[in-house]
Amino acid sequence: MKQIVSLHNLSPEQLKQIKDVAPEYNVTISKRSELDSKRLQEAEILIGWSKGIEEHVLAEDSKLQWIQTWSAGVDKLPLDQLATRNILLTNSSGVHAIPISESIFAMILAFSRGVQRAILNQHEQKWDPKVGWNGSSTLSELNGKTAVIVGVGEIGSETARLAKAFGMKVIGVRRSGKDAPHVDHMYTMGGLHEALSQGDYIINILPLTDETYHMFDTAAFAAFKRESCFINAGRGPTVHTAALVDALREGIIRSAGLDVFEEEPLPQDHPLWTMEQVLITPHIAGSTEHYDERVVDIFVDNLKAYIEGKRLPRNLVDYDLKY
Repeated sequence: MKQIVSLHNLSPEQLKQIKDVAPEYNVTISKRSELDSKRLQEAEILIGWSKGIEEHVLAEDSKLQWIQTWSAGVDKLPLDQLATRNILLTNSSGVHAIPISESIFAMILAFSRGVQRAILNQHEQKWDPKVGWNGSSTLSELNGKTAVIVGVGEIGSETARLAKAFGMKVIGVRRSGKDAPHVDHMYTMGGLHEALSQGDYIINILPLTDETYHMFDTAAFAAFKRESCFINAGRGPTVHTAALVDALREGIIRSAGLDVFEEEPLPQDHPLWTMEQVLITPHIAGSTEHYDERVVDIFVDNLKAYIEGKRLPRNLVDYDLKY
């Protein structure tokens, strides 16, 4: 019998969705630590990815044909080997659009309305209305400000929609340069620095590829509008951390909301921890109670096409682009 192996838990309802579409497949739901190598090698379809399975699922006698990841990022998978084996790879892009865009604006509002500094004061039981930038008692509004969204995919498009609801001007940067709803002006990656120079809020939602690695470097931060706010909810290594720290210390960047980092967990002695103008969350921007159901919806839609021998319609990764 053909095998589907899921490394993530599935509810009875979700399991039924899969079996209704693919009754000829046996579905195994198990943690990696509880799976033997034979079951992994027999899997034609794998849901999820884990350390230590590569040698089994890519063994010479492996039956693997398709991997559905539980995350949007695929940079930790052996992409070259998967491409060589012609293994289909789909990710969970689109699952995160609502939670990450909301997390982005939680950070932006924490800075613009003084909430971040007020929380610091609360821990000291300190009543101080001077919670604005540089100890000011005057707070800023988002209305009329400019948001630059670098990486306008599904998350970026939802972020742009929210930005327009706050009355912001929206500038986008994307590889194709193709227009998107709610974006007033779109640049290609070649226009990145010009776009950065216009932003009050710079929002990074880039995937990690060879092209985007350390894209936010010293030169990029030098292009920022002075005293802008930087939000990173994309991939940690797209930012050169030392350059970010320097930009914060030199006042090029007024504040930074960071959910992802080059090294995770962020080392305890890292200077970012003690910077009052920095808001840190532990890679949770995409967390939502609806996560699993949305991933399964993507998988089931693709499974229907896979069974019929058609091209997978949702989130098929291009190995050349690495996303």
